[in-house]
Amino acid sequence: MAENARSRVWLWVLIGGGAFFLFVLAVFTMVYVALHAGGQQAGIHAFGDKIGVVDLDGVILDPNEVVDELRKFAEDDSIKAIIIHVNSPGGGVAASEEIYREVKRVRDEKHKRIVASIETVGASGAYYVSSATNKIYADSGSVVGSIGVIAEWVNYGDLMRWAKLKPEILKVGEFKDTGDPTRELTPAERQYMQGLIDNMYRQFVQAVADGRHSKVSDIKPIADGRVWTGEQALSMHLIDQIGDFRTAVQDTAKSVNISGEPVLVHSERERKSLLDLLFGDVTPWLPTKEKLLDQHTGFYYLWK
Repeated sequence: MAENARSRVWLWVLIGGGAFFLFVLAVFTMVYVALHAGGQQAGIHAFGDKIGVVDLDGVILDPNEVVDELRKFAEDDSIKAIIIHVNSPGGGVAASEEIYREVKRVRDEKHKRIVASIETVGASGAYYVSSATNKIYADSGSVVGSIGVIAEWVNYGDLMRWAKLKPEILKVGEFKDTGDPTRELTPAERQYMQGLIDNMYRQFVQAVADGRHSKVSDIKPIADGRVWTGEQALSMHLIDQIGDFRTAVQDTAKSVNISGEPVLVHSERERKSLLDLLFGDVTPWLPTKEKLLDQHTGFYYLWK
């Protein structure tokens, strides 16, 4: 009798253990699928004529991912054209410039058609990048433009004095601590900083003029930091056509002689974290590019 009882216990242990193992396996399978889903609408080795799609979204701080995607699509002969899907307010000066240069390389050296499709916003550094493409599409209500440069930080000197804290700085060079947030800029420092920003602004205007095959004198009157709707931008020749992403796909397919429905190839990106899958959206509690940007002094082609 006791032996039968022990057998039943072991049977239930095996059943329970097996069920738990299957449950854990199912959870990890779901996690793996969720992490890798959505990265590619079609694989790079899919059949048919293909158009590469590169997402330029959020604040531009690190250009490497976008540049690598552009380079990969540019070198792949099965990719007949590239669409940059833009939804960004811009970002770092140098980061925007690196992507811009790669876009121009695709257009002028690789002679592969590359267009930009602006969704909600394609401003400042994101417009800088878009201006290097063969054609820019935007919706009527898209936010476009913001050609300008900004540098800002918080001066918390009064707070330091209130807390009876005194910063100690050792330096060599008059301008080495320019931008120190514990004090005001000196007139010489302000002039120095403004000179840097003015130079970056001239680079921005020249780049847009080059990318749009325009004259600097045509760009400068509207390069005052303002944004425009897609409808307004069309009349200013900042964009080429009113149209959504689908329109950009269809027109681009025709321009490279793709008959029928093109295959869209998206580079694989990890868009979800394990924390998101287990606990829901945890982004409000994690540092983001935008949050880090507010605490970092720098020069930006950014619409805020």
